Amino acid sequence: MNVVDSSAWLEYFADGPNASAFAKPIQTVATLLVPSLSLFEVFKRVCQQRDEDEALRAIAVMEQGKVVDLDRATALEAARLSLLHRIPMADSIMLATAQRHGATLWTQDSDFAGVQGVRYFAKRG
Repeated sequence: MNVVDSSAWLEYFADGPNASAFAKPIQTVATLLVPSLSLFEVFKRVCQQRDEDEALRAIAVMEQGKVVDLDRATALEAARLSLLHRIPMADSIMLATAQRHGATLWTQDSDFAGVQGVRYFAKRG
């Protein structure tokens, strides 16, 4: 199973320098989990940078995976991980979602460098 963090989705949609690193987990929809928070973050950013129609197209791609809502247990685990790793709320929710589902988290967010279970790719360009 794979969870792709919002930074990685945005890199993929923008066809940025690291897009190819995230293509396989994104395109392998049978093993793709999409935290509902990612829908929020990607929709908001694409609306800001492009327009709502583009944002809705991005969401349609994301929804090909299994959307995972934030439940009580994941929220509490995210809070624990936030304290443990000193990472922001959104990052801790992504990590908790991945861990609770036995998934690998794919990201280019430097908060995750060196965290077990994370495939981190440093931002380029």
